[in-house]
Amino acid sequence: MIIDFHTHTFPEKIEEKAISILCGNSGLVPYIKGTVAGLAESMRQSGVDYSVILPIVTNPAQLDTINSTAITINELYADKGIISFGSIHPDNHNYSDVIKSLVRNGIKGIKFHPVYQEVPFDDIRYKRIISCACDNDLIIQVHGGYDVGFPGVDFASPSRIKNVINDTKPEKMIMAHMGAWGYWDEIEEMLNEYKLLMDTSFSITKVRKQINEKNMTTITNDNTMKIGGIDTVEDNSCLLSNEQFVRLVRLAGAQNVFYGSDSPWSMQSEAIDAVKQSGLDDSEIKLILGENAAKLLL
Repeated sequence: MIIDFHTHTFPEKIEEKAISILCGNSGLVPYIKGTVAGLAESMRQSGVDYSVILPIVTNPAQLDTINSTAITINELYADKGIISFGSIHPDNHNYSDVIKSLVRNGIKGIKFHPVYQEVPFDDIRYKRIISCACDNDLIIQVHGGYDVGFPGVDFASPSRIKNVINDTKPEKMIMAHMGAWGYWDEIEEMLNEYKLLMDTSFSITKVRKQINEKNMTTITNDNTMKIGGIDTVEDNSCLLSNEQFVRLVRLAGAQNVFYGSDSPWSMQSEAIDAVKQSGLDDSEIKLILGENAAKLLL
């Protein structure tokens, strides 16, 4: 079984605009259409059994829309293996009621992105929500480290992660991007002292960036991206080496690492192959690609 613990989608009516904005910020080029239907087709092509969608409330006013969409996705796409988490902004002061509502509606987890939510991760507002989420047995998925679209913003650095763990002691908090993207040495040091759940997204899979904007990117009939007049280049300068990736996995324990693609920003199949070809042994690969996630989700 293969479970992708880190994907993103957007409603059809805003998908093109949302992708355009994100591409403009980061310079990244998506690999597939960023809709639920696009994700479902990618899963079919890549042999992925389940995918977790991670929405982000970037403005407190978005809360109801994003969480009601998550509930609807879970109802409509259950047979496709698609599971959507909810989200809460640190300025949503009714977080306790929101969390209880999410649980009643079968939502299994929530996603935070300190950089996009513009609040440092060790802010008391996050800690209060995390404590409440833990009390209600929700999974907490958090963007860790820098964000490619906001260079130098350290809202989710290892030191902030330590502060949150010390104060809330979460059992089901998964830090995306192998703990903290771009802080590889600091995370390696942190794992000598702290237990940390991590996903593999955007850490060992090649990254494709645009270097001009001659024409719009289009989607082909098989759901893949046609680059057309946009020149692209692979930029792997901030990715983990296989050697350090394996060290991080073994320091954390393979039972604490979850496969994630960050689709549509990478191909699910390529992210799977990256884990398989990293140098881990077969038992570690099975844990990461699905067994660990199945224990939390299914």
